[in-house]
Amino acid sequence: MTVTGIESSGHGPKLASLAALIYFKPGRSADELCNAMDPASPWSKNTLQVRISELRKRLGTDADGNPHLPRDRNTGYRLSTSVRCDWDQFRQLTESGLRKGPTTGIADLEAALALVRGRPLSGGTHAWATCQVQQITSRITDTAHTVATWHREAHHPDLDAARRAIATGLDADDTAELLYQDWITVEHQAGNRAGIFHAIDALQAVNRRLDVDMLPQTEELITSILEKPKQATAI
Repeated sequence: MTVTGIESSGHGPKLASLAALIYFKPGRSADELCNAMDPASPWSKNTLQVRISELRKRLGTDADGNPHLPRDRNTGYRLSTSVRCDWDQFRQLTESGLRKGPTTGIADLEAALALVRGRPLSGGTHAWATCQVQQITSRITDTAHTVATWHREAHHPDLDAARRAIATGLDADDTAELLYQDWITVEHQAGNRAGIFHAIDALQAVNRRLDVDMLPQTEELITSILEKPKQATAI
């Protein structure tokens, strides 16, 4: 996670996390921010005020000289409406792309995926962000799946573009089995048998790490592609 104007050294990561917290959960009180920033060992109000002052200084002001982090505490801490997040842009692009459909909307979806830089809100521990991370991750993987499907099913399929979309989605969530299904399907469509096995191996490695079984739909896909019937279970 990066916030423009906030370096990654010193208190940078904590300031970035605080900025994201205020952005995603506006209107929180000082007590709520202190608890959210470290539930196990809440910040003191003095620590919060020091960080808020530093954050306000780092974020600076808008063209009219108004601070991006206003001083009005009557409605809780919130960033000014001039502050933008690439998550907002991502949502706007995906909504536009889905509304337009495959022919003209795919460019918007690819522009949205171009904003993705690995796992959402990575680079630190953000206890308050669990729901946000799940929501953002799900939206990214759904978008990657849609782009891969549209490219694969186009009149002139672009399988390399489909692969790029899948790779972006897996960078955000390498456990998204739907994207492995897409990957296997793309390699099958390309006639790349080695690529099929590479995708299967990657999925199996993730499942071993998580100690989970492959989804039945994935097993059926692999069986149908490799034309190997399931072995009967010995009794």
